Amino acid sequence: MTAVLSQRELNRATLARQLLLQRADLPVDEVVEHLVGLQAQTPHSWYVGLWSRIADLDAAQASAMLVDRSLVRVALMRSTIHLVTAADARGLRAVVQPVLDRDLFTNGTHGRPIRGVDAEAMTSAGSALLAERPMTAKELGAQLQSEWPDVPPTTLAYAVRNLLPLVQVPPRGLWGRSGPIAHTTAESWLGPDPAPAQTVAQLVLRFLAAFGPATVADMQRWSGLTRLREVIDPLRPELMTFRGEAGQELFDLPDAPRPDAETPAPPRFLYDFDNLLLSHADRSRVITEDFAVHSQRPHGPVPSVVLIDGVTGGDWTVARDGDSAVLTVRPYRTLNATVAAGLIAEGERLLAFMDPDAEDRRVEVAGPLVPEEEPLRAV
Repeated sequence: MTAVLSQRELNRATLARQLLLQRADLPVDEVVEHLVGLQAQTPHSWYVGLWSRIADLDAAQASAMLVDRSLVRVALMRSTIHLVTAADARGLRAVVQPVLDRDLFTNGTHGRPIRGVDAEAMTSAGSALLAERPMTAKELGAQLQSEWPDVPPTTLAYAVRNLLPLVQVPPRGLWGRSGPIAHTTAESWLGPDPAPAQTVAQLVLRFLAAFGPATVADMQRWSGLTRLREVIDPLRPELMTFRGEAGQELFDLPDAPRPDAETPAPPRFLYDFDNLLLSHADRSRVITEDFAVHSQRPHGPVPSVVLIDGVTGGDWTVARDGDSAVLTVRPYRTLNATVAAGLIAEGERLLAFMDPDAEDRRVEVAGPLVPEEEPLRAV
């Protein structure tokens, strides 16, 4: 009989894979590789994602890895920018290329104008231009429009970005600095790649190591790929299977960690596009009903979430004014003093990481506190 994993067991297993139960004492590149990258369309917030997962993270060292080209930011899963190792920049890109093709040709803005364009000629021209020097999308589009005057320059640049592996070059994304969103080709930036492309099966196994246990729908949501049932079925002999509380079939690696449901989950501060919150079709292992109610900000930034007992218990912001920095946690429920103290302690460590030069650093937990609270649970 197939064993059943409770929601709380599923939560703890995923947190363990995500290095959020206990920080890892590992090099940055090993953590990034284990996580199969960090979503990183914002230039700097992903540093918080690394800080929450790596013991004593040195932000300057992580930043230097963008300069020495051992880490890069490139469009990958779900056609979004990810921070990955140099090896994964090409290996992963090859396997998820169908996702970027689909994104381009079905795109409501760019799909129609690009129809009928010789894609091979366009990408060849774009590659040659970017090999000369990194360019912004505006610069690249303007250059290409001399050859394809009937296609909007934004569409030409977007097409090259989707059809070729382009990396965002520093200073964009450097710690404490930034710059324009300028791209060059992965080949120009990293040199020729002699390694074979990864397979879809390898991608699925890496997903389970970082996000499992998971359903086929979860795998498809994370990668953007479809028809993964055809990939997972031949892998069944080397995988374990479980059932979730709702009866869904879950796949997992035999030797992957699956901690006890009551394993303590310390407070953790996530960043705005943390993959923990984005990589499952059914996000109820981490997402609470409170999050759905309180996190809606139609005209504001994507909230940065704080995990309380392993699930979405609130969000956080940092306000800076001169030499002061204030981190405010907005809980979704009333907290007791013990939980609030844990949040404050973790928040103080985060502020010291984010604003080490601030003379006045404070952490505040909004709302009243109570002696006891009903435990948070995911949906």
